[in-house]
Amino acid sequence: MAYQVNKTDAQWREELSPEEYAVLRQAGTERAGTGEYTDTSTVGVYRCRACQAELFRSQTKFDAHCGWPSFYAPLAEDRVEYLEDTSHGMKRVEVRCASCGSHLGHVFDDGYGTPTGQRYCINSISLTLDPVEG
Repeated sequence: MAYQVNKTDAQWREELSPEEYAVLRQAGTERAGTGEYTDTSTVGVYRCRACQAELFRSQTKFDAHCGWPSFYAPLAEDRVEYLEDTSHGMKRVEVRCASCGSHLGHVFDDGYGTPTGQRYCINSISLTLDPVEG
């Protein structure tokens, strides 16, 4: 797929820390409970750490007690893309940034009483938070 933000592997490696690269470009996962935004309640917009595309709003963030930031919907459906992920003996849906193709996390249809019934389980290291001045 052709992305708006298109960089070589060498460029990504230069711009991202080794930890960011492992998650964003190699579909890794940060350890549960270690992410910067897991328990954050700051009002703002969450952006892709790799390309700064706006992905989620704090109003859709909820505490799923899963160890990663969870949202019930992206900012808009065209901001993310979905790929089938059958790694680790599971069938999951991977969520990637639609602007640069970076791995964000996974989406689950497990209810949690959210308006959409979905839980976007996103790696903190895949995001940056732009606080809204209040």
